[in-house]
Amino acid sequence: MFAVIKTGGKQYRVAANDVLTIEKLEADAGASVEFTEVLVVGEGADAAIGAPFVAGAKVVAEIVEHNRGKKVISFKKRRRQNSKRSRGHRQHHTVVRITNIVAGK
Repeated sequence: MFAVIKTGGKQYRVAANDVLTIEKLEADAGASVEFTEVLVVGEGADAAIGAPFVAGAKVVAEIVEHNRGKKVISFKKRRRQNSKRSRGHRQHHTVVRITNIVAGK
């Protein structure tokens, strides 16, 4: 069984025991979190498709760790003006392991 969840403005297709990297969640490592914004749950022809979410469905996950992504450099230069600006950014991520998928009604 798989599910499609929405978190951090993105959608992820998950199954049991999947490990995925998502936007940062405010919880400690080892804690359990529930994703209630489930768009699709099931398998094949008997999959439940939500409008927009499946009622009663949830995905339970365990937080493995918090980390940061690769550094992205934003460089701007204005030619012939002796003007340039370099700025770096590292996005915060949370690594989660999907433990259970509960189908709705």
